[in-house]
Amino acid sequence: MSKLVLIRHGQSEWNLENKFTGWVDVNLSEQGVAEAKNAGRLIKAHGLKFDQAYTSVLTRAIKTLHYALAESDQLWVPETKSWRLNERHYGGLQGLNKQATADKYGDDQVHIWRRSYDVLPPKLEDDSEFSQVHDRRYADLDSNIIPRTENLKVCLERVMPFWEDHIAPDLLAGKNVIIAAHGNSLRALTKYIENISDEDIMDLEMKTGEPVVYTFDDKLKVVNKEKLDD
Repeated sequence: MSKLVLIRHGQSEWNLENKFTGWVDVNLSEQGVAEAKNAGRLIKAHGLKFDQAYTSVLTRAIKTLHYALAESDQLWVPETKSWRLNERHYGGLQGLNKQATADKYGDDQVHIWRRSYDVLPPKLEDDSEFSQVHDRRYADLDSNIIPRTENLKVCLERVMPFWEDHIAPDLLAGKNVIIAAHGNSLRALTKYIENISDEDIMDLEMKTGEPVVYTFDDKLKVVNKEKLDD
């Protein structure tokens, strides 16, 4: 039986400021650091041991992983970073205050942009200060691959090759895996793992800093799911 632990990064500075973040690289807030450390203490208390760690290339997820591993005395665990685990790209919404956006476009429209499975937000222009087309961490990617906007459907299509090439083989080999990533990249993985419908995925929430533990059989069927809390 292999185990997979998913952790949404702790509260970020833009979570605190109620801004759409997406691929913009922001840091953890003080509360976010505390949440990440607490996740590590919960992992240690439950005796979870990892063979492999994965995270995105965004600071808030990387730091969450490191705090959690450090608190559970597992900072040495091999770690791989991938842009495929990045948060969903929020397009032209990136950098905008969520309430101000709701005031402008209406609560219903913003809810659809945030939660619907296949509706795309407006595209982000390449000359925006919140664009990633000139970010050095994506220099090896074809510019056309770098998103200008994503919905959850596109995010899932982007995440799945990483699942198929890295995460699933690890689990099938009996390894225990931890992934520290983002609300929507983890919602995408959860949708796939649990076979959640396009409609029901709109209601799925991922709490910041809360470890979610899956136990799989040797065919990658979920035999148990547990959320760790105090």
